[in-house]
This record gives sequence, structure tokens and C-alpha cells, in this order.
Amino acid sequence: MNDFKSFEIISGNRDKGMVILGDHAMRHLPERYGRLGLPETAFSRHIAYDIGIEGLCRKLSARLGVPSVLGGFSRLLIDPNRGEDDPTLIMKISDGAIIPGNHPITEEEWDYRIEAFHRPYHRAVDETIASVAEATGKAPLVLSLHSFTPAWKGVPRPWHASVLWDSDERAVVPLLAKLRADTNFVIGDNEPYDGALRNDTMYRHCMVRGIPHALLEVRQDLIGDEAGISEWAERLAPIFSAMNDDPALHEYKRYPSRTGPDDEA
Repeated sequence: MNDFKSFEIISGNRDKGMVILGDHAMRHLPERYGRLGLPETAFSRHIAYDIGIEGLCRKLSARLGVPSVLGGFSRLLIDPNRGEDDPTLIMKISDGAIIPGNHPITEEEWDYRIEAFHRPYHRAVDETIASVAEATGKAPLVLSLHSFTPAWKGVPRPWHASVLWDSDERAVVPLLAKLRADTNFVIGDNEPYDGALRNDTMYRHCMVRGIPHALLEVRQDLIGDEAGISEWAERLAPIFSAMNDDPALHEYKRYPSRTGPDDEA
């Protein structure tokens, strides 16, 4: 247990002013949990991690020379992209799969997973963002990468990628424009999910601090192998780089969240 890593920080040049995040990049579990009572096949599904995102984060971090923070544990254990008070923080069932290791769960175990896995990841995100801000003397540009399934409950999803956001559009507008410049792709805006989620990663690290940010979702079948990951890394790297060169994306400015007033307002 002591050897389990709740996160991985990929090194990069803090002076460049960008941070890449991969909340659901990995599907690892500490030994004490076995497979949470699930078959091994469950860990090749989206319920365990965001398919393709670990490789995409690594390639973009290397190509751009910027730091990344990757979640080191499966979202089946605890979801790093949920607030500590979110009832879906530890799921009992996910896309039809009952998770025996999560139900029943004691209050002590719930609290333990927050302290042992969820908080260390978010401390790593905090520290990385702070180190980039210190190195540049400006707000970092934070880009979070996720992936989504090609279909949901039998209904195909037409988007190749989508940008999720709350109310701070500074990084969103240029990202959507640059992605949509290639008319071969269907790019969603807050599809298939809404990006306004109270106390999720973007909310707690960027929205309440006025840091420019965007969450990019890529469809999983497009980055399900090395060729797809490389293709999307090549596509995204110049887009992210051009965004990072914009001084307007390195200014602190707070926007009111669509989820309602925050405690720091």
C-alpha cells in the first residue's frame, strides 16, 4: 500500500506557463482492493479509466515541454473529478456494472479513500499549478483531457471531440474555433456532458481562482491505439501552443459559476 502512487507528475518546463491534467488517465488499484469484486474485463472499459488519455497526456507533455499531472488510480476506486461531498464520488454501479467492493462501504472506508487517494492527487495538481504560476508570475493555462464513449445506451455520439466548460470562455472560444477549423470533424460544445460541475477539478483549481482553462473530451475510438493517440497529439499540440502564446490566457479573472455562488466569492 505504501508503494502505491495516487498520481504521477510528468516533468516539464514551468516557464512555459501551461499545465495538462489527466484525472482519469490510469486504472490502477492498490493491492488491498483486488479488483473490487469485478472481472478483469471491467478494467478495459471506460468505467475504469478514460481510454487513451494517459498516452495522449504523455505525448502532448513531451511535444510541448510542459508538465502534466495524471491520476494514478481507477475512477472505480474514487473519482478525482468529483468534489468530496459529491454522492457519485465512489460509485456503487457504473454503466450497468455493479461494483461489489464499493457497496456496502463504511464511512471510515469512504473517508480513507478521500485521504489516501483523492486528496494527494489534488495536492499534486495544486502544487504543479502553483509552481507554474510562480515560475511565470502569471496565471497558467490549464487544459484537462478526458475521453468519452462512441455511443451511450445504443445511441451513437456524433462528436469527434468536445469542449466542456462552465462560464469562463477565455480558453474555450479559441479552442473551439481552432478545432472547428478542420471541417472533417464534428466538435461539440458542452456535449455529451455539461462542464459546469460543482467542486470538480476545473471548478476547484481554476474557476474559483480565475485561472484560464478548458476541458477537452476526445471520443475513445479515435484514441484507442497508439496510432490514434499520435494523430490526436499531432493535431492538438499546435493548437495548445498557439493558445498558450496568447497573453489573455495568462491573466487571473474570476467568473461566476453556473453552479451558483462559491464559498470564496
